[in-house]
Amino acid sequence: QVQLVESGGGLVQPGGSLRLSCAASRGTLDYYDIGWFRQAPGKECEGISCISTSYGETYYADSVKGRCTISRDNVKKMVDLQMSSLKPEDTVVYFCAGDWRSPTERICSLQRNYERWGQGTQVTVSS
Repeated sequence: QVQLVESGGGLVQPGGSLRLSCAASRGTLDYYDIGWFRQAPGKECEGISCISTSYGETYYADSVKGRCTISRDNVKKMVDLQMSSLKPEDTVVYFCAGDWRSPTERICSLQRNYERWGQGTQVTVSS
């Protein structure tokens, strides 16, 4: 089974940009829709973006729409989330997760039960 590892978190100033990466350290991303989620302490996990496995269809939550771009490279076994115009309220731990799907499925969904999760990467937006 695929094992996911996030990277790219860190400290950034308000209005700045950051690229988060999700890599398959074991296995392949083939047949996995990949979603990005975030969770602040004491709050529910929020799905913010996903990309489907075969068609590359993308989805963005309203909270990040226009500020994030998700992309994937199945050969490199990576999914990136480019974030811009970052705000202090974007300060949380970000997780990537994999949802096994048939390659005929066109659209990803953040409402599905993602089976594989990374360990998370902290993003801090502060001056």
